[in-house]
Order: sequence, then structure tokens, then C-alpha cells
Amino acid sequence: MFDKDALKKIKTAQDEWEKQILDKALVREKERKAVFTSISGEPIERLYTPLDVSDFDYNDQLGYPGGYPFTRGVQPTMYRGRFWTMRQYAGFGSARESNARYRYLLEQGQTGLSVAFDLPTQAGYDSDHPLSMGEVGKVGVAIDYIGDMRVLFDKIPLDKVTTSMTINAPATVLLAMYLAIADEQGISYEKLGGTVQNDILKEITVRGQYIYPPQPSMKLTVDLIEYCFKNVPRWNSISISGYHIREAGSTAAQEAAFTIADGIAYVQACVERGLTVDKFAPRLSFFFNAFTNVVEEVAKFRAARRVWAKIMQERFGAKDPRSLMLRFHVQTGGVTLTAQQPLNNIIRVTLQAYAAALGGCQSLHTNSYDEALCLPTEQAVTVALRTQQIVAEESGAADSIDPLAGSYMVEALTDKIEKQINDYLEKIDRMGGTLKAIEENYIQKEIQQSSYRFQKEIETGERVYVGINKYTMEEPPPANLLKVDMKVGEMENEKLRKVRAARDAKKWGKALENLKQVSVAGQNVMPAVIEAVKAEATIGEICNVWREVYGEYKPKQSF
Repeated sequence: MFDKDALKKIKTAQDEWEKQILDKALVREKERKAVFTSISGEPIERLYTPLDVSDFDYNDQLGYPGGYPFTRGVQPTMYRGRFWTMRQYAGFGSARESNARYRYLLEQGQTGLSVAFDLPTQAGYDSDHPLSMGEVGKVGVAIDYIGDMRVLFDKIPLDKVTTSMTINAPATVLLAMYLAIADEQGISYEKLGGTVQNDILKEITVRGQYIYPPQPSMKLTVDLIEYCFKNVPRWNSISISGYHIREAGSTAAQEAAFTIADGIAYVQACVERGLTVDKFAPRLSFFFNAFTNVVEEVAKFRAARRVWAKIMQERFGAKDPRSLMLRFHVQTGGVTLTAQQPLNNIIRVTLQAYAAALGGCQSLHTNSYDEALCLPTEQAVTVALRTQQIVAEESGAADSIDPLAGSYMVEALTDKIEKQINDYLEKIDRMGGTLKAIEENYIQKEIQQSSYRFQKEIETGERVYVGINKYTMEEPPPANLLKVDMKVGEMENEKLRKVRAARDAKKWGKALENLKQVSVAGQNVMPAVIEAVKAEATIGEICNVWREVYGEYKPKQSF
């Protein structure tokens, strides 16, 4: 793209600038530190010029929005056509309390629902299980059986909204409940839109909400993907998640690399099932984090799109352009929020949302400023939603497609992160693939080392964290925090007692026995799970069938 003679002139001019201007300035006043680095610890140059992208090929590396390699975005008009989906992650206490919050957010202009489940639900336990004590409804909504799902979406027509459900090990059960509610509302599955996370590999590596060993877990994941592309065509059957990888301490490049490695494993598992790539790949989706270093985050999103497009085309032979698109949701960085001076978090979230918009996300959740202290209050969640709306309507970020393209720094960092991603993928391939890398704790150790580096930088003051190690102040204790009434556990237990006493025991028993037989036979479990939830089997009872068939996973320690 750059003429060699022009590059020589630029190099000569840069050398002269350094000698005549820069060196004299550095004598008068030293720079703030010897080496500047991004949040990921990557060196940041003083100045970026065409010399840093001298081999840049516009058509091969950038192209145009909506076309291969999708560096500039997956849609031809991006936000000039419509904004990203504004999807605030929410859920706490009982289904009725969460339903009220969803309806409030929709009234405030939210354009998609995002369901947070409590830890017992995520772990496949009923609210009355001994291990659920003290955790019911605490960090998300408690869903035990189809009646809870019915209340959760009361007066919310499922064909008018898209719903994202952050659930993994029991993903088939929660999606089955959602589909059963659609049946009750008389809504065709073809009209349902949304996403279920269904990403068990990142649970095993960083998050910990797994139940079954990797192989049967992958089998359940593929069952859901297969069922959706055949029966629920508008549903994103998996959200391959880098968000939690970044929350665990990874760098930006590691987040993208390990997420894409997981994506490769899921695609390979589907292909081995006999599924055609261009049948299921268009509904694969991704989920990334956004930290505060805007330029690095934008470069990460652009690099990830380019890498995924090439992998799907070259490794898996995908022909449909939709199969090559890395479509992704973004959530702003939870671990970047501070309990100290919590209003500062509004600024952090704004920068992170701005990075997601400049980077071309398809949907976005903005964290609330009080989340380091409690579940979001109504005031805080309103500010978070308004942050998205201001970025969309007032900042100009949505007016032009990929507005930072052509910046020497952005293009250089995009190329650098792309190379780092590919280097990691090559290492993982040499190890025998993602599952093998996870079993050998390679991915976990890489993340732990990055996390240790970052924490050490903060503790030594090498990296400034406003309100934590610089610009600190005395503050009064926080007030007006949202607290979940712990009586919700007692109420859920009493509800379950009544459900079990009133349901059709014969129908219930037959449905669970059928699920067991289907699971043992290795058939797709989704139809049997839908039958079981309609028979009012609870999430714990269904997951216990698989605990009996598959066993529970006990990973080896990586320390």
C-alpha cells in the first residue's frame, strides 16, 4: 500500500525529527516512564507512522464492511442501519422480582433481555438442595422448574424480544423451559430470537460452573446446537465466551486466542457429529470483554474477526459468508470496577462502551457503577443503559463504519494481536487441540501468569488505578445498596414442596426415565428434556439424571 521511496522519505524525516526536536525535548523534560505498556502489558510506541504498517495490504487485511475478512465489521452499513442490541444483564431474587426489572428496562429503551441466573441454577441444583443454602437468588434469578420461567417472562411476548441466557452446564434445560413457554404462548420456534451461552470449555478453564466431564459436556453442547439449527433457526445456539477469560486475568490477545480455540473445538465437534458447517456456523456467536484501553480493545475486536473468518474458510471450508462472520456481544469489564469511589466506574464503563462501539459489537451490556458493592440498584442500571444510549446517539461512534481504520497505531496493534492469536492457536494445535490443552492446564497457566503480572503492577504502583493506588480519599460507608431478601430461599423451598406434591407423578417419572434412556443411547437429548420440563421436572432432577449417566467432573489442580 505504501511506495518504497515514500517510506524512505518518511524514515529520513522521522530520524531528523528525533535528532532535531525529540532529543532536545527529552533533555528538557523526561517522559513519565521508561516503557509505556497497554493494560495487557504490551509495549506502546511513542509514535506510529506508515513504517509500522509498511507491509499493509488494504484489500487482504481490511477489505470492506460485510465482506471477507470482516475486519471492518460484519454488516455492510453497521450502525448506520441500526444500533447494536442494548441488552442489560439482569436477574435477582425470585422470578417475579426479575420480571419487574426486565419490564422496567424495556420501558427505559432496552432492546433485548439478558438473564442472570443464581449459582444453584447454574450448577444444576434446585433451590432446596443443601448446597444451595444462602445462594438462592443472590447473584441472579432462581429458576427451578417451568413455572418459574413462566413467571419470569410474564407479559413479555417472546416473539417481540430477543433473549440472552447466561447458562452453561444446564443450558439444554433452561432453553427447553424457554421453548416450552413459547409453546404455551402459541409462538412458533421459528419466531424466537436470542442466545444461550452453552460454553462449557471456558467454565472448565476459568469460571468453574461445570458439572459433567468434558466429553459428555461437549456432547450436550452439540445436541443443543444441532437441535437449534434444525428447529429454532434464529437462535444463537452458543455464545463462545472470552469475557470470563479476560475477567480471570488474561491479556487482550489471550482472550481472543483462547476464545477462538474454544470455537474451533465446538465447530470440530459439530463436524464430527456429521453436521454441515454452513448449516450451523451462521448461528455461532461470541462474547467478549471490554477494558478501558480503547485502542487495544478496538484492535482486539478487529483482529478476532479477521482470524475467525480465515479459520472458517481455510480450516473448515465454509462457503456461506455468514459462516465466516464473528458476531459478538460485549460486556464492559466487571473486574475493572472499584468499590472505592464507585462513581468513577461510570467513566470506566463509558470508555469501555465506546471501545465496543468503535470495535463493531452486535450487542452490548454496560455494567452499573455500584456492581463492586452489590447487585445493581435501579438508579445505577438506568445510568448504565443511558451510557449506551449516549454513546449511540451523541458520540458519533455509530455514524461511520470502523472509524479508527487507517490509524497507524490501530492497524499496527490489530496486526500484532492477530499474530499473537495465531501463535497461540498453533501451540494449541501442536498440543493436540483445545481439550488437550485444557487437560494439561496450558491455557489456565497462561492466564494465571498474566493475572499475576497485572496484579503485581497495581500493587507496586507501576500501573495507576485511580482510587486504588493513586488519587485515593476517605469515603463514608456506601448507602442505599440493593440487598436480596434471604427469605427468597425459604419461599422457593416451599414452592418446590407444593410443585412436587401437585404434579402428575406418572408423567414426571416416565419423562425422566425416557431422558435417561436417550442419554445412555447417545441420542440428541433436547426433545426428551422439553418433555421433562413440561412434566414439571426440576432442573436438579434433570441434571441428576446426567450426573448418574455421565458422572461429575473433578479437574486436576493447575498450581
